[in-house]
Parts: sequence; structure tokens; C-alpha cells
Amino acid sequence: MIETGLSERVVIVTGAAAGIGRATARRFAAEGARVAGWDLSPESADSLLGEISEAGGEGHYSAVDVSDAAAVEHAVAEVVAKWGGVHVLINNAGILRDAQLVKYKDGAVVSTLSDEAFDAVIRVNLRGVFVCTRAVVPEMIRGGGGVVLSASSVVGLYGNFGQTNYAATKAGVINMTRSWARELGRFNIRVNAVAPGFVATEILQSMPEKVLQGMVQHTPLRRMGTPEELAETYLWLASDAASYVHGATLSVDGGLVVGT
Repeated sequence: MIETGLSERVVIVTGAAAGIGRATARRFAAEGARVAGWDLSPESADSLLGEISEAGGEGHYSAVDVSDAAAVEHAVAEVVAKWGGVHVLINNAGILRDAQLVKYKDGAVVSTLSDEAFDAVIRVNLRGVFVCTRAVVPEMIRGGGGVVLSASSVVGLYGNFGQTNYAATKAGVINMTRSWARELGRFNIRVNAVAPGFVATEILQSMPEKVLQGMVQHTPLRRMGTPEELAETYLWLASDAASYVHGATLSVDGGLVVGT
């Protein structure tokens, strides 16, 4: 069994109310970590904290808009006041607002990707990662080191139809990760990104069955991933077992790129 070294470590998970974020909060709690879950919905607090406690960890919940610098700094201060520092940040929060750049049919423009949809995804998926990391890093430096892990996507590596905004943010996350790896390694802060393929979360489950089957057919393992499999990836990257992994983007996609 791998010794993770995460017992009593302080871990912040953004987008912790559902899907990959919730599974990740539970998994770190099972290692005895102290888990601060951030999300927009305060009504998720009790159930999430109950799962963290049941898994064996200590929990804290804050309703946080990750794009709001003042709110994020306040939430970081709460975590530090409660537990004395931050050891791991998992930038998991993200949204979708899919649309073609220009949808053209029968000789006319039917629709376009709106400014609102573009800006909303940039604000959460890219600015949110920047704001949270900027707020947490000084605490990690003062504490002698830490780990920053951020959610990218295979879409960030290869693009995708109808996802101009989402693909741009996920590519941005990869290159912020590479830049921060150069800047922060000297402080013993490891920085990596994870690039999931199709994962069976609430967002995908709302899609038509035909679309879901198409995703599966483009994945050589012939299935979607699970939130728990992504949680295991975050756990390994945060653990002592990955102590020399730095500046990397790890694809967790069932071979999706090979199959396209």
C-alpha cells in the first residue's frame, strides 16, 4: 500500500459539491486529510461535511465564487485560521457554456458564441484557477512547500467542436501550470495539471444517450471514467509517491486521444 503522507494535511478542493470534486474530497478524507470544500451552493455543506467525516477526515465548507479575489482570500484566511496552513490546492471548479463560434445554415448565421458565454467560462475556469492559486501560494511558501493541482482537459490539448471557450481555458490551465512550475519549484511547491477525458459526472449524464455512446466509442477502453478514478489521480499527484512529478499534465482519458 502506498504511503501518501496526507494524514492531517490541509487540502482545499474547489467545486467540491458534486462530481469529481466531491469524490476527491471524500478520497482525501479517507487518508485522514483535513478537507476544505469550496463551492457556490451553501445547501451542499451538511451533506459534504457528513461524507468527509464518515470517510475519516475533518471537514470545513465555504460558499465561494472562485473568480472573486476578495472572497477567495477570505476563504483562505478561514482555512489558515482553522488549521494553520494549506498543503494542497485542487483547482477543480469549472463550468460549460458550449456553442459553435458561428453556426451557419441555409445561407444564414443561425447563432454565435455569445460574449456572455465566453466570459463566464473564462471567469470560472481560467481566472478562478489563477485567483485561487495566487491566494494560496503565499501560505504554502510560509509553510515550507505544497502541491497545486488544476483541472485541465483533453479538450485543452486537442480542442473540440463547439467548445472554443472551454478549450481556451483548459489550454490556459496547462500553460499556467508550466509557468508556475518554473516559478514555484524553488519553494518546494509542486504544480501539475490533470486532463480528464469523458467522465460520468452529472453534466454528462444529462446528455442524450446517443451522444454518450459516441463518447464511449471514441474511447479505446470503451467506457467513461468515474469521478473516483480522477480522485485517485489527484491523490497520487498530491502524495509523497509523486514527489518528483512537477510541471506535468497527466491525461486520464481511457486512451481517448489514441481513439480519435
